[in-house]
Amino acid sequence: MDFKIKILPLGPLEVNTLIVSLTDNYVFIVDPAVGSKSPDEYEIVRFLAANNLIPVAVVITHGHFDHVFGLPVLHRAYPSMHIAIHEADREYIGANSAIAQEKIIVNFGLKSLLPSVSNLPDADSLLEDGKTLKDCIAVDNEDVAKALEKWKVIHTPGHTRGSICLYNASDKLLISGDTVFYHSYGRTDLYGGDDFQMEKSLEKISREVSGDTCVYPGHNTCAFPFSGNF
Repeated sequence: MDFKIKILPLGPLEVNTLIVSLTDNYVFIVDPAVGSKSPDEYEIVRFLAANNLIPVAVVITHGHFDHVFGLPVLHRAYPSMHIAIHEADREYIGANSAIAQEKIIVNFGLKSLLPSVSNLPDADSLLEDGKTLKDCIAVDNEDVAKALEKWKVIHTPGHTRGSICLYNASDKLLISGDTVFYHSYGRTDLYGGDDFQMEKSLEKISREVSGDTCVYPGHNTCAFPFSGNF
C-alpha cells in the first residue's frame, strides 16, 4: 500500500470514509458512508477489491446515519469483518437502529433515507476510552494486532454521547470524526449532543494529542495539522 490513510468522500453529506492501512494488505475502515440505493453504493467495496485490500474491521466514530450507511453493504461483502462502536452510540446500529436514527434524520429533512439505516448490522466489538484497537478488536494475525495497537481510542462525547477519536501517536495521526474540524468542532444541538461535554472533550484532546499531528476529520476532504485551536 502506498498510503497511510485514504480518504473517500462519499454519501449525501460527503462524509470522509477512511481506509486505514495496517500491514501487508490489511486495513480497517472508518465511517462507511454509502449504502443501498446510493449512486456510489459499492464504491468502498470496489476500492478494496481494486487494491487487493482485506478489511479486518469497520470502526464507527459516532452513530449518525451519514456515517453508518455502508454497514449493510460491507457486512454482506465481508461477513467476518468486525464492527466496532462505543457502547454509548450502539443504539444507532443493530436491529432497533431506526429509533435513534429517526431522531437525527428529521433534522436534515431526509426521512426518506430512514429505511437505509433501519435494522443495521450490530457491533461485535465495543470501543473503550484509553484502550487500543488491539484491546477492543480480537484478531488472530499477530502483525495486524500489532498494527491495531498503535491506534488509541479517545472517548469524546459532545457531538454524540459515544463519539470517539482515534489517535496514533507514533505516526502522528488523529482520526477525529465529527468532533474536531479545522479551527472548529462538531455541532452539539442534535440528539445526544452536549455543549459541556464537547468542551471537556476538546480540552482532553488538547492534552493528549501532539501539536504536530495530522488530523483527518469526518467531513471536508483535506487533512490538516492539529493546532489545538477550535
